[in-house]
Amino acid sequence: MRFFIYEEWVSAGIFVKILVSLVCLLALVILLTLVVNGFAFQNPFWVVLPSGLTASLLLLFWNYRGIEIEVNSKSLLVSYGIFNRRSIPLEDIVSCEPTKASFGRYGGVGIRCGVDGSWAYTTSFGNAVKIIPRKGREFVFSSNDPAKICRIIKQLKENSP
Repeated sequence: MRFFIYEEWVSAGIFVKILVSLVCLLALVILLTLVVNGFAFQNPFWVVLPSGLTASLLLLFWNYRGIEIEVNSKSLLVSYGIFNRRSIPLEDIVSCEPTKASFGRYGGVGIRCGVDGSWAYTTSFGNAVKIIPRKGREFVFSSNDPAKICRIIKQLKENSP
């Protein structure tokens, strides 16, 4: 049984949801146009291409639909998709502060390397937490309540033996 002091789910931002929806809608319109005009029956490749693109995009969106944040008495765990997990022991955190994830700093949303060398897991441009570890790069991740996460981490570090 896992015990967490704080848990949060940060859903993908509206910009990402709109972008994915528009691309899927475009692929669907192309597929329907090919079927209606009979071109899809002459060359099945043109059915597979937009269908495969849409399926791949939806699978990627499902995988990166949000960030899961968990804080327990020993560590901070941030998960973004199936393969992207970052666990930082609280004793290795030098500081934690609320920040903003911006396009200018990260060039988009997702798993990014910032112009300042930091790593980021972002779902939108806006509220985020910046973790400065003892070793390695700064780590930034989207959050609905960055001040609360930093407050909890600070309290846990102060109360640890």
